[in-house]
Amino acid sequence: MAPSLVTAHRVPLLMASGWMGFTCAGPPTPTPAGSKAGQVPGAQPVEYKLCSFPQTVRHGFPYQPSSMAFDPVQKILAVGTQTGALRLFGRAGVECFCQHESGAAVIQLQFLINEGALVSALADDSIHMWNLRQKIPAILHSLKFNRERITYCHLPFQSKWLYIGTERGNIHIVNVESFTLSGYVIMWNKAIELSTKTHPGPVVHISDNPMDEGKLLIGFECGIVVLWDLKSKKADCRYNYDEAIHSVAWHHEGKQFVCSHSDGTLTTWNIRVPAKSAQIITPHGKQPKDGKKPEPCKPILKVEYKTTRAGDPFMVLSGGLSYDTVGRRACLTVMHGKSTAVLEMDYPIVDFLTLCETPYPNDFQEPYAVMVLLEKDLVLIDLGQIGYPIFENPYPLTIHESPVTCCEYFVDCPAELIPALYSVGSRQKRQGYSKKEWPISGGNWGQGTQSYPEIIITGHADGSIKFWDASALMLQVLYKLKTAKVFEKARSKEEKANTDIVEEDPFAIQTMSWCPESRMLCVAGVSAHVLIYRFSKQEVTTEVVQVGGTNQSVRNIEPPSQPSTGSNSSDGPRDNIACLQVRSSPLKQSPGYQVELVIQLVWVSGEPPQPITSLAINSSYGLVVFGNSNGLAVVDYLQKTLLLNMGTSELYSPSDPYHRQPRSPRKVRQSSGGELPSQRFCISRPVSPVEDRCKSPTSGKSASHAKRDPSIIEKYRKRNRDIFQGLIFDNTFTRSRSSSVTSIDRESRESISAFHFCESYPRKMDGAVGPCLLVGTTQGTVVMVALSLPPAVDQRLQQPVGISSCGTMVTLKGGILTMALLDATGALLPPSFESWYDPNASDEEKEKSRRRRPASPPSSQEGPEAQFAVLCSEKQAKVLAMPSQTRVYKHNITESSFVLRADVVQMAGAYCIACFCANGHIMTLSLPSLRPLLDVNYLPLTDMRIARTFCFSNLGQALYLTSPTEIQRITYSQETCDNRQEMLSELFTPVETPEAPNRGFFKGLFGGGAQSLDREDLFGETGAGKASRSLAQHIPGPAGMEGMKCAASGVVGDLARARIALDERGQKLGELEDRTAAMMASADSFSKHAHDMMLKYKDKKWYQL
Repeated sequence: MAPSLVTAHRVPLLMASGWMGFTCAGPPTPTPAGSKAGQVPGAQPVEYKLCSFPQTVRHGFPYQPSSMAFDPVQKILAVGTQTGALRLFGRAGVECFCQHESGAAVIQLQFLINEGALVSALADDSIHMWNLRQKIPAILHSLKFNRERITYCHLPFQSKWLYIGTERGNIHIVNVESFTLSGYVIMWNKAIELSTKTHPGPVVHISDNPMDEGKLLIGFECGIVVLWDLKSKKADCRYNYDEAIHSVAWHHEGKQFVCSHSDGTLTTWNIRVPAKSAQIITPHGKQPKDGKKPEPCKPILKVEYKTTRAGDPFMVLSGGLSYDTVGRRACLTVMHGKSTAVLEMDYPIVDFLTLCETPYPNDFQEPYAVMVLLEKDLVLIDLGQIGYPIFENPYPLTIHESPVTCCEYFVDCPAELIPALYSVGSRQKRQGYSKKEWPISGGNWGQGTQSYPEIIITGHADGSIKFWDASALMLQVLYKLKTAKVFEKARSKEEKANTDIVEEDPFAIQTMSWCPESRMLCVAGVSAHVLIYRFSKQEVTTEVVQVGGTNQSVRNIEPPSQPSTGSNSSDGPRDNIACLQVRSSPLKQSPGYQVELVIQLVWVSGEPPQPITSLAINSSYGLVVFGNSNGLAVVDYLQKTLLLNMGTSELYSPSDPYHRQPRSPRKVRQSSGGELPSQRFCISRPVSPVEDRCKSPTSGKSASHAKRDPSIIEKYRKRNRDIFQGLIFDNTFTRSRSSSVTSIDRESRESISAFHFCESYPRKMDGAVGPCLLVGTTQGTVVMVALSLPPAVDQRLQQPVGISSCGTMVTLKGGILTMALLDATGALLPPSFESWYDPNASDEEKEKSRRRRPASPPSSQEGPEAQFAVLCSEKQAKVLAMPSQTRVYKHNITESSFVLRADVVQMAGAYCIACFCANGHIMTLSLPSLRPLLDVNYLPLTDMRIARTFCFSNLGQALYLTSPTEIQRITYSQETCDNRQEMLSELFTPVETPEAPNRGFFKGLFGGGAQSLDREDLFGETGAGKASRSLAQHIPGPAGMEGMKCAASGVVGDLARARIALDERGQKLGELEDRTAAMMASADSFSKHAHDMMLKYKDKKWYQL
């Protein structure tokens, strides 16, 4: 598990002195085996310092939630999970993540209301006190029970004594200020009747009487409820029911309470009539006509009873449905007067809370909303409007709406991008939400100065793509694109069985390539399909036309004269059949991303297409390139033509020393020319001219040699199902890679792993740069491909683009992960791009946009080493001098592990390679010298989810999917670390506690109001004695409260808080003094008035009155 904000351990860093503002001292972390950190030429003495590698913020829905609590004064929500995580939410943008070190499930949470503290109870029988008065919450105290299991906790409002119920049926009391046990214990055998022969079971409920703090209501699992008198230390009343109890709720007047039971019934009890319940109802039970008892229903897991001044009370409950409702989704029932509303939920209910206007339990509650925590969602229901609409959730909790299959992170992107995406995304918002403001509104935003735009893009299993605004440590969805709209949905079972290679989620996104400057988007799906999108602010309606074609050579791109259709007969192999069927009806495309071109790999002689492993798009060239284990293809999306369809082995020239002939245990079926099979494509676009479905001349196979094998479908489905399970991230990660090839299939299948468009020297000793494409393979080979574009822009749509392979540049150990180019000064040479223009705008506006297009890199550069090519694989990194293609730097990153993700990123005006290894190490290497700058053992364990989603970005930012529902952002930037305290939001804000309800004159005179209790005398050491030391062990927190505050905000923050506290105390004392004086004046006036009345009527007879 990744370290949390609270438990973040300090790790030694290996850094170059002065890099990125770091200063260092202390012992270094050993670099992985094979690293030549100490042998880099020209390396300077490194000064080390113990530093932390902080997580900045965690976004998304808490994974596997187990409990929640709400502070009605601070307006803060806390959610605990089964993995020991704690998520705190305030207003939109105010979030915090904490982690219990034990990792045990959080079974219950209790706020110290308006005190800036939270108590958590865990499944390992420990309780913890969290200090929320600092930006990074920390544990102040912990108490670990040794002999009893914790089942329920209760902390009365404005009390420092916490009641803890156990599995043995006992109740212990803890002082939350010192976290020490009181000697006062309520034993189960004293609470129940002496005649009871069986154990009552665990404590499932504890609460004090709203009107009498000296009376404690204890619910046992077996169905017994006990009203315990704390002063006399004995039971006042006992209430018995045959069915097990799940929850208890008080009426605010303290005269009645309601119990929910395992048979779906609700029992109402008067506290003074313990013999029989006042009412028994089964909300969802069928009432028999003969008056018999209703049929039992499912258990009512929780009930809450809330009163209002002006109308009927609300009774809210979860569960209790009839057993004949098989397959029905989880429901929340709201009973108000004579009406009963059953609200279906999308996921099972974990817990719910009714939000009320007052924190005082002895006043009318005035409920206004119900907060429902589901297994994968958080829902707030408005009780004040007809139909109970839900509130619009401002948190980014929909990351997992469909499982995330890939993600990309862009920092410091063009400033106009976020407003443009927001403007088109705002039209996608759902309607019908409550008109009221989101009720969880506590905390304050951070005051950070970093304001560069950040965008996160997530691809999902249902084919959707979401764009998120991630600026300033916040996350907000901007726009959602549904790629599945391009394809037909309803198909016959026979057609689906014949062509699908993925049984579920055939539209799942596998990889993405996005150009922020031109706003061009290219995505590849799991069904071997590629979609190209342009961004437009105008709505259009187009037809996606698919036209079949005969086999075409890549050298002849003219459209065929006689189109032919694909074969899918029962007598022969499947041929020229795409896995997905493009939509035939007109497609209405809303403002935003609109499909430009659809490319599909098709079945060839009964074999399905291989999954796409790499993808790249370049808006300046108008080209898209993608590859898989068969080879690569280059598509001109401006002319809508296939330029190149080449097998991996064809990239090598016959004289190439790196050329590899495939060696497969299976017999390779060859065409008459003896060449290797490749792949075919189906190109579709939203326009009507004829397109071409092409294949390489090496892809021809004789149908007579391909016998139909029904098992091949299941074989390839199983393969792709395994691939897709990797996409949705199995939690097991057992893949092992080494420099030596251990698999025959791996040796025979050299896949394309990386692409990079650039302007460089295509061949050795060339004198001028030109458009090029770098191709990297899983065998560590880097091949240069030269591109020949028309010299004039106006000829781009008429003349074809030429492509030629220039042979192998170099080989590295392990598969190629990333490639880049630097100029002679070490500055990054990014791929050229075309500035964005609206494709549906007028020609004049297009021309204006194109005039603003930045110039391409110069055609020639002086000096013997005009460029540096940066290449990084799973094992090592190399830097080549261009155009000589000679190696100038080399660094072995790891021998015992392998690199999962590598990116060339910018930091403080310099560039470096950032690497994430399978052993959990995060490393950075300087450019172009490849000097080790950073080596942190960040994640002790990795799984497939983290491996597939980890990505670096500029300015020292990175992220990964830490769970199926959460994104974790981290930073390796010293500037961000220094500003982190200011950037983080504040959870606690000074708020005055609402006034207690007025008891009224006659209630105060004659009794009947709330009765207080001096718990200090009752539970303190003087009154109750000391508790047994062996019962629980006290564990102090990481530091005292004052030390925590100083570390969080400094002395100035402490003085400010102290001043605010003094002001509040002085204000409260002044108000108390004013109220006391007013009461004394009122009492004097009443006394004088009563005396005058007595004098007036004392001598009169009764009949004279």
